[in-house]
Amino acid sequence: MNAFWFSFMLFLLFGEFQREHAGNVSSRPPVAKIGAIFQYGTAIGRVAKIAIPVAVDDVNSNSSILHGTKLSVTMHDSNGSGFLGMIEAMRYMENDVIAIIGPQSAVVAHSISHVANELKVPLLSFAATDPTLTSLQFPFFVRTTQSDLHQMAAVSEIVDYYGWKDVIAIFVDDDYGRNGVSALNDKLAERRCKISYKVGIPPNSVASRNEIMDLLVKVTLMGSRVIVLHVNAAMGFKVFSVANYLGMMGNGYVWIATDWLSSVLDSDSPLPSATMDAIQGVLVLRQHTVESDRKKAFFSRWHKITGGSPGLNSYGLYAYDSVWVLAYALDAFFNQGGFISFSNDSRIQSLGGSTLHLDAMNIFDGGSLLLNNILQSNFVGLTGPIKFGSDRSLILPAYDIINVIGSGFRRIGYWSNYSGLSTTPPETLYAMPPNRSRASQKLYSVIWPGDTLSTPRGWVFPNNGKQLRIGVPIRVGFKQFVSPEKGTGTFKGFCIDVFTAAVNLLPYAVPYKFIPFGNGRENPSYTELVEKITTGEFDAVVGDISIVKNRTKIVDFTQPFVSSGLVVVAPFKKQNSSAWAFQRPFNPLMWTVTACFFLVVGIVVWILEHRINDEFRGPPNRQVITILWFSFSTMFFAHRENTVSSLGRLVLIIWLFVVLIINSSYTASLTSILTVQRLSSPIQGIETLQENDDPIGFQVGSFAEHYLIEELNISKSRLVPLGSPEAYANALKLGPTKKGGVAALVDERPYVELFLSSHCSFRIIGQEFTKSGWGFAFPRDSPLAVDMSTAILALAENGDLQRIHDKWLQQSSCSSDSTEIESDRLHLSSFWGLFLICGIACFIALLIYFLQIFQLLGKVPPPESASPEPSTHRTGRLQRLLSLMDEKEDPSKSHGKKRKVERSLSDDIELSMRSQSRNIQT
Repeated sequence: MNAFWFSFMLFLLFGEFQREHAGNVSSRPPVAKIGAIFQYGTAIGRVAKIAIPVAVDDVNSNSSILHGTKLSVTMHDSNGSGFLGMIEAMRYMENDVIAIIGPQSAVVAHSISHVANELKVPLLSFAATDPTLTSLQFPFFVRTTQSDLHQMAAVSEIVDYYGWKDVIAIFVDDDYGRNGVSALNDKLAERRCKISYKVGIPPNSVASRNEIMDLLVKVTLMGSRVIVLHVNAAMGFKVFSVANYLGMMGNGYVWIATDWLSSVLDSDSPLPSATMDAIQGVLVLRQHTVESDRKKAFFSRWHKITGGSPGLNSYGLYAYDSVWVLAYALDAFFNQGGFISFSNDSRIQSLGGSTLHLDAMNIFDGGSLLLNNILQSNFVGLTGPIKFGSDRSLILPAYDIINVIGSGFRRIGYWSNYSGLSTTPPETLYAMPPNRSRASQKLYSVIWPGDTLSTPRGWVFPNNGKQLRIGVPIRVGFKQFVSPEKGTGTFKGFCIDVFTAAVNLLPYAVPYKFIPFGNGRENPSYTELVEKITTGEFDAVVGDISIVKNRTKIVDFTQPFVSSGLVVVAPFKKQNSSAWAFQRPFNPLMWTVTACFFLVVGIVVWILEHRINDEFRGPPNRQVITILWFSFSTMFFAHRENTVSSLGRLVLIIWLFVVLIINSSYTASLTSILTVQRLSSPIQGIETLQENDDPIGFQVGSFAEHYLIEELNISKSRLVPLGSPEAYANALKLGPTKKGGVAALVDERPYVELFLSSHCSFRIIGQEFTKSGWGFAFPRDSPLAVDMSTAILALAENGDLQRIHDKWLQQSSCSSDSTEIESDRLHLSSFWGLFLICGIACFIALLIYFLQIFQLLGKVPPPESASPEPSTHRTGRLQRLLSLMDEKEDPSKSHGKKRKVERSLSDDIELSMRSQSRNIQT
């Protein structure tokens, strides 16, 4: 009994100790205090001010959750001030709140998140979309809406979908605006797009109309016409009003507003007509919420509560769901045995003597457990599935894309990080495999600013008073392509005329100035010239610029206006007719193989005909002469010997066909040799230059040097730089044996054709061994490069490009004879098929013939011999084979039918003769 009372007293003392050293403690208290901080005066705040109490009432009236504990919410207006937000947060901490719904502003969120981290009070923000509010820095900050990281990904995909490359970002200059635009820049960079100009506007709507006008005037001087507006509502409508006044809401402009505008359109519609007129054609993003019966019922209920004003927007739905996230987490907290208890922070207690009463703020002991339960949420709310991913963000982010038209707006599609742009709701696509292919990205048609359906080009040439700095090479030779005009500071030539003609076709003016590049003593390096674009020294490069792989990695080229490629040029000599010209149609191998086949065919026919044809029999010397005569006489189809055997005739027919082809080809080639002037050169093409060690010339500054060294592995010591057509001619005339001479030169075809038009003693050897072209160079992703390409194609189609070519590069009569040198000999490769057929026919005929001989050999009895030795037996068998092949076949065996016919005819003749003699006697 004493032990019982002792235990009871200890329990009472322990309970008193807990009450003295901690705040209120209860397993399931009757009331759980929560706070809410947002801006009452905004479209989001007006909706949240209604949605949060409605959600609290719904939780408190639901008996399946919290089981006796009621939520009590206290709301405060932060006015968008980080300072006031922090003060309100501290006031909450004095009242032992377990969580805070909000804040709405990123500025306020950054401020009070530090307090929440220290006091372990979860913040559930339904409207702070700043992507830098991450769980790494602020573990007790939980975003119950979508991050601007996803919204900017949607904007970047829209920009890429319509083919735009540069955008201008107008943003509010605070945490929300700066960090959102930073995320936009990163997402655009992933798609090779960029923000070309940023305009920051002071926050809190302190910017006057005149200040905004000054900022937008600078925007009009930029080249991009795609403008992303990431501000708050008050500032956004002021920007649109000024833009409309400046004519920036007309044709050619593209405006993309983030979800601040959709919140106003959903909550405050219909807007005044003047406001709607200023935002016609704008694309707007809105956080996507799943359509459901529960959502429709809530909209009906909302209309009854508010009378339709304010209207319910996406942020209001997220605010409602945030209360339920907290309720489910708190219920799990209690089920896990959690207590709502607070303890003093020793660090704050150490600041004694202060009049701020900081010691009134307590640490929520169960904050970490409640936070973990919040992150484990998994239910379906008004907005759709509520579940947090590994990065503590809501899963399946998606946005509606709407187009402002007339007095309202229409949805033109959706964006989700699952499948990109589509006209199908994201929740439908989640049931299918993800498809981010270009063909699957779709949006409905848009009515753009200016009431047009034509997609704007997205840029114009900037009207900022600056001229394009165009680098032009100063050439030493081949000045017909590009050369400076003395005393004028301008350039002339084929490339310059093509450029100016293309610029004149552009639908906008392009101010530019030519800047010479080079010292004028030797051709400059064209690779270095192109690299000047990447350093910003030049805005473009115009001239005879070859489009090669290494250059395309750093700049964009226009459509080629000249086809080009490397060729070999070498000296040549004319081949005159000679007494031995008849040998030239065939090369030595062809002559040898043809002669061998004549002999082979003659021998094969002799073997096939020897036993049965008297014309192929006789003394050995006569048979040799017969073989030679027969075989070579077939060349002229003048053989007198008749073939009797079927196999012999088969071989002869095929051989005569081969002879016919050979004769015809020889005759045609010899005729050409004797009647057409022929050129010859020791260089047969680039392969010859690779095999020998002769010096090779190239043009200074050309990419040919790099190609020969890197691609063909030709030693640099063999390469001789040449700078002008005169240097070309002198080096080729000197030849490879003299100093400064070359065996051949390698250069691009346009230069070579111009060179050969005035130097008739050289020719192109072989074919082009590279394929490329000349184009104008611009910075990567430059829209001007695209428009210039279109203009060059137009020049080619209307014939102006050819007329410019003829003006500068019209070739003289010498160039008409500049046919490429090629071999005129006939090679075995052209006839090996015929020889193969003939050889196969000979082989088959001999095979059949020897099978017949061996068959006869088996029927002939061996002669009697006194020596039974094996060697003697083999020798005797070989002798019988040779004698059988040599002996004449018995006509009675081989022509039995023929002899019967002849005997019958002779008998008939004899009877006829006898009858005639009797008649005479009579």
